[in-house]
Amino acid sequence: MLEELDRSILEFKGDSLFMLNVSLAIIMFGVALDIRFRDFSYLLKSPKPFFIGIFSQFFMLPFLTFLLVLLIHPIPSVAMGMFLVAACPGGNISNFLTNYSGGNTALSVSLTAFATLAAVVMTPFNFGLWASFYPPSAAMLQEIRLDYFDVFQTVALILGVPLLLGMYVNHHFAEFSKTASKILKPVSILIFGAIVVVAFFSNYHLFLKFILLIFFWVLAHNFAALLSGFSLAKIFGLNLPDTKTLTIETGIQNSGLALVLIFTYFDGLGGMAIIAGWWGIWHIISGMTVAVTWKKFRAR
Repeated sequence: MLEELDRSILEFKGDSLFMLNVSLAIIMFGVALDIRFRDFSYLLKSPKPFFIGIFSQFFMLPFLTFLLVLLIHPIPSVAMGMFLVAACPGGNISNFLTNYSGGNTALSVSLTAFATLAAVVMTPFNFGLWASFYPPSAAMLQEIRLDYFDVFQTVALILGVPLLLGMYVNHHFAEFSKTASKILKPVSILIFGAIVVVAFFSNYHLFLKFILLIFFWVLAHNFAALLSGFSLAKIFGLNLPDTKTLTIETGIQNSGLALVLIFTYFDGLGGMAIIAGWWGIWHIISGMTVAVTWKKFRAR
């Protein structure tokens, strides 16, 4: 059955892929409407937790993913899905979950903004680097002949441009940004969710067939992501709000970006798509669980 998963392809029509790209760009634009250029000044005010957060996101998580892959030895397409999710920046709900849990919201916003810009380079770089260290995924990459410059352009268009544009609009039209943000974020997330649901029902037989195979792999992978942020925060002696922030920022990945890249450059490769799709569901559950638990802890 594992070999069948490796060979399976999820159906996703061109119009749906275009709408997925557009909705993800709008979500990023909506997130950026709440980000100000001075949010980057947090780097100067409190560099220690900021740099630890960046290290956790772009170096520690991919490394732990590689160790997990070596431990469970998944099929190539699943391994590539895990490497790609780990290479993506933090998800767009991390700021909300950080604020809800009583974490450091300013740090969360700074990490989101910087990680999103850095992802233009770091996402294709990290994916190609770590996937090449695992022989089965390295062999599959050679067969696919992925053009990393094309990936770079896609990530820049979907994340980088909307982020900078949203920050520009916020800087020059602050009142408009407040109103637009309240409308754009929920609407774009609903559209994005609807497209993913359509994709799920178009391929539900594959999800039902293989979900039990990858459920615990995603569970372990997401736990490793949460552990990455939490352990580094503890090792470097960060306070509780900063610890909450780093844990959530590293544990919530932009699986929507991963899905866009999978359907654009890997033709909906089954193992990759199911890993990224289930991650997108599970990290919301785990993130809310962590946030609710820490909110109660803070109240004691």
